[in-house]
Amino acid sequence: MAKITFKKRRKKISRKVRYYVVFRLVQFLIFVSNVVPRIAWLKFCGVLGRLAYWFASETRQLTVKHLTMAYQDEKSGAEIKAMSKQVFEMLGKNSGDILRTTRVKTWADLQKLLMMHGFENYEAANKKGKGVIFLTCHLGAFDLQVSAMALLGLNPNIIGTPLKSKRLNELLWNYRNMHGAIAIERGRETFKMMKVLKSGGSMALLIDQDTKVKSRFVNFFGMPAATPVGATVMAMKTGAAIVPTYIYLGDDWMHHMNILPEIPMRVTGDDEADMIFNTQVLTDFIEEQIRKHPAQWVWMHKRWKTKPGEEVA
Repeated sequence: MAKITFKKRRKKISRKVRYYVVFRLVQFLIFVSNVVPRIAWLKFCGVLGRLAYWFASETRQLTVKHLTMAYQDEKSGAEIKAMSKQVFEMLGKNSGDILRTTRVKTWADLQKLLMMHGFENYEAANKKGKGVIFLTCHLGAFDLQVSAMALLGLNPNIIGTPLKSKRLNELLWNYRNMHGAIAIERGRETFKMMKVLKSGGSMALLIDQDTKVKSRFVNFFGMPAATPVGATVMAMKTGAAIVPTYIYLGDDWMHHMNILPEIPMRVTGDDEADMIFNTQVLTDFIEEQIRKHPAQWVWMHKRWKTKPGEEVA
């Protein structure tokens, strides 16, 4: 018993030390990112990503595994391996710009590295007065979209899962709240989100990960994947417009944030059937964008881990 207690204590101390080191490293990288010219910094971060490919063996194996699952009928093993290296490189570059934008203060500052396309689609949806749900995914420097929305005065609400490290979680929450966005902890959002949408506000939701929330199985890259249905349910209940968005880092070293026309929801009176149908439509949109920029999605995430019968009903 004493031996088990000692092991637990040692593990807890080790975890605290690791989180502290990571926190200080992030602080240092934020400082460096703002004293080095941006392009040089992104190239450096790309190199760090390539190095991580070789050292993060478990993450590398998951990335290759999931790329193989998705593309085994379309790409050779060599092509998949090359793409997995690009995933790490692009993750480094996109993360590098997110670190750098912690010092961004104005929309004009953000426009030096981000180009927005299709803002008129948000304006058209917003005119309906029933609220806007920005549907996005973990593609590119996806957090920059929240910064853009906030700097444009949209005050988006964004739902997120707290990080295990208190310091890192506070750093992330402060970043997301910095310009007027409102970060909300997952699991405490339903009533607040309904109120926000009914008052004509906006929120950003990501449904491209397998998480412990209400989900249904839909097709994703040809395989059944447990997919959060929150966006669909809230849109069906409130009449809010679902406006899809995505972002990617282009060859011009600019982040391109795209806002597309509203995706209409099917409402027939059969809530369960409509929920699954609409969630499939939203997931098809996400897959389409990932296929355009496959090296910029988080392939290390265990997207297909939940099996039928295990999903949250």
